[in-house]
Amino acid sequence: MYQVTFTFENQDPVVVTAAPDASLLEVARNANVAIDAPCSGNGSCGKCRVKLIAGELDSPRTGHISEEEYADGWRLSCGSKILSDVTVLVPDIASAYQSRMKTADLSSGEEIATFERLQQAIQDAGVAFRNDFVTQTVTMDAPTLDDTMPDNERLTWAIQAQMGVETVELPYFVMKKLAAVLRAADFSVQVVGERKGDHLKVYDVTAEDAPVCAMAVDIGTTTVAAVLVDLFTGKLLAKASSGNGQIRYGADVINRIVEQGKAGGVKRLQDAVVKETLRPILAGLCASAKIKASRIFRVCVASNTTMNHLLLGVDAAPVRMEPYIPSFFHVHGLKAADIGLAVNPSADLRIAPNIGSYVGGDITAGTFATLLWNKEEFSLFVDLGTNGEIVFGNQDFMMSCACSAGPAFEGGDISCGMRATDGAIEAVTIDVDTMEPAYKIVGDEGQQPVGLCGSGIIDLISELFRCGIINAKGLFVREGSRVAHDHHGTGRYILATPAESATGREIALTEVDIDSFVRAKGAIYSAIDTLLSSLDMDASVLEHVYVAGGIGSGINMKNAINIGMFPAVELEKYEYVGNSSLAGAYAMVLSDDANEKVEDIARNMTYVELSTHVGYMDNFVAACFLPHTDAARFPDSVQER
Repeated sequence: MYQVTFTFENQDPVVVTAAPDASLLEVARNANVAIDAPCSGNGSCGKCRVKLIAGELDSPRTGHISEEEYADGWRLSCGSKILSDVTVLVPDIASAYQSRMKTADLSSGEEIATFERLQQAIQDAGVAFRNDFVTQTVTMDAPTLDDTMPDNERLTWAIQAQMGVETVELPYFVMKKLAAVLRAADFSVQVVGERKGDHLKVYDVTAEDAPVCAMAVDIGTTTVAAVLVDLFTGKLLAKASSGNGQIRYGADVINRIVEQGKAGGVKRLQDAVVKETLRPILAGLCASAKIKASRIFRVCVASNTTMNHLLLGVDAAPVRMEPYIPSFFHVHGLKAADIGLAVNPSADLRIAPNIGSYVGGDITAGTFATLLWNKEEFSLFVDLGTNGEIVFGNQDFMMSCACSAGPAFEGGDISCGMRATDGAIEAVTIDVDTMEPAYKIVGDEGQQPVGLCGSGIIDLISELFRCGIINAKGLFVREGSRVAHDHHGTGRYILATPAESATGREIALTEVDIDSFVRAKGAIYSAIDTLLSSLDMDASVLEHVYVAGGIGSGINMKNAINIGMFPAVELEKYEYVGNSSLAGAYAMVLSDDANEKVEDIARNMTYVELSTHVGYMDNFVAACFLPHTDAARFPDSVQER
């Protein structure tokens, strides 16, 4: 056995033992060391880079590591076998998906205003923004030798008399602490409960008044985001996000389902999202809002079908096997404690319902938040992520489908790609004459770039095409100081030189990267085209297009149309709605009527399976050019020279 020491830039080392010839990436996974591996270790993404400090690894050099970098000790952990005691450095960029948890700054009021507008829009659509939670200060006489009524009956009788209910349900959690709480509060306590008619289900009894809160969560394949809210007013108290800890098992759901099928895989995948992701987010929310986790009385999760299964520890294998039947679409009666979330022990767990194997609760929640279901005109809802999900319809009908866009929109499969976190280039322009770039970076002003996120990739490819630097096939056709070629002749555009980047590595988009992204945008456009044509319609019927997804602070819709990702309809019809899944979960956790409406949306939406749809593959192939093989569809997509 060999000793493996993982060192980091900003945390203590992790020391483990490993068998000879063991994969360094697998050793890291087993030790819960966060190393980004979007391709799940097949060597294609080049993101699992580590630096060998001491010892010996069997690690052949790949195209992802230059000769100079290799000589300096850089290796891909997925292709490295352990030959001795070793010490490796895991750079921040490799573990950023886990380490860069962000708590939103609510001081500006922008985040709060966004959710307030959503709340008002939902009410305007006729959905009551209410729930059945109540609080009451309940006072009772202290027991004496002449009044020997037990504590539970004393409290129950007082609740019945002062709250006007007939039956009271006291959970085990409350019974355990009741004696101490009543005496500490001199028999005057705050009761939190959920009232259904004449029945009160007690959630907590405390000695002092305290906030009554709920948590809404969006579990994306790549990123997890959550908000803490006041259950009575809907006020946003805190917001936080981080990478999904499951990412080290692959950037897409298929790799994670495969991993879940291995020995111990169900627990590994569930722990990665609950213990490594949700629990730190929960702690961050509570610290930001200065409340105890026990004051969270309801949790709602919106996520795709696979994420729902992995979260609950349910076998997801049938999701990827024909006839693609998951274990559940709707699930009820869950408690947050069932999955190990340390909120109030009585807190319910709501799961936004799925529609199909690849259209999940994130889409039902997102569809609700767009209010597409309440409009007369035809609208399109597009959620960009590892899978691209599409919903088309109006108040009379809704149809949905999903396409495998891959991880390109979130930086995966792109050599310089990264998620929309600090240091990511999120917007790009290029001077048509000098070919010099200008860009905007996520985070602190003045910092150097780390990589390129989804919205930046859209801008860069659009600008390269507009400036005539690449052709319709994504190949470089202009030369300049920013264009270079490797020894195979493969071209690349240098967005930032090593001296201009935060990592000391070149940030460049290659022809291979462009091809990967063109396939991803082709999947989105062909899915939209197929869904519309299945109803004998085309993009001309669209009155509104909602675009969601955490690929940047916003998408330049003109550029997205220019590369043929979205239909060429008027720009004013497009609206970027950000994280619609989280917005829908927010509504569901606060409003019982909204929760019922989301359930109704899921039951009444028609799911179209594109993989078996005649003509989809032809549409996809036609869309894998810039902007499309049928240029007439994009009359304003032109090149300047």
